[in-house]
Amino acid sequence: QVQLVESGGGLVQAGGSLRLSCAASRNIFTFNVMGWYRQAPGKQRELVARITSGGSTAYADSVKGRFTISRDNAKNTVYLQMNSLKPEDTAVYYCNAIYGINYWGEGTLVTVSS
Repeated sequence: QVQLVESGGGLVQAGGSLRLSCAASRNIFTFNVMGWYRQAPGKQRELVARITSGGSTAYADSVKGRFTISRDNAKNTVYLQMNSLKPEDTAVYYCNAIYGINYWGEGTLVTVSS
């Protein structure tokens, strides 16, 4: 069983920054892919960013140049640095890990005020 615990969400003004953290209950190097998804009210969950065990990254077009995903294998933690936040970034952000199957955290709420 894998547990993922997100933290770092909160309320921020447009243009501000937040850093989300996802702490895993096991060595994250064993995960093929880890990522961040988000779900806004009334919308489907969407991929924000992902990082492979080899360090390759990919981003949604809407966050390219503003968000950065990174990993600290020693701390079993994946981060999402979010800069230049916009009101449309408001959502619950979920951590995801693939280890045979998909594992999800419970999510952390990010609210960006205009």
